[in-house]
Amino acid sequence: MDETDAVQALAALAQVTRLRTFRALVQAGPGGLTPTDLAEQLEASATTLSFHLKELHRSELISQERDGRHLIYRANFSHMNALLGYLTEHCCEGQACELTANTTVNCTTC
Repeated sequence: MDETDAVQALAALAQVTRLRTFRALVQAGPGGLTPTDLAEQLEASATTLSFHLKELHRSELISQERDGRHLIYRANFSHMNALLGYLTEHCCEGQACELTANTTVNCTTC
């Protein structure tokens, strides 16, 4: 992932509804969710959700697939992992780090 892609992905997540939408899709796993399911779960209008789904899709954080008359949205886990990799690429001066239970970085050089 390059810097431009990272900025675009982070900008897409820098809004409450989009962040909640992305998290819901991550939690749904590979099966994904329909816009109707997402709207119900997030208590968002279809119009509002459509706008935010478009932004997440444009940033490549989610994918969409047509299944008959329905669209299925899924988290793009490879892009999410690439973003996390970009953010932690030079963590702890190149030493191995691990996340603790509260998701803080735990290493001896930090």
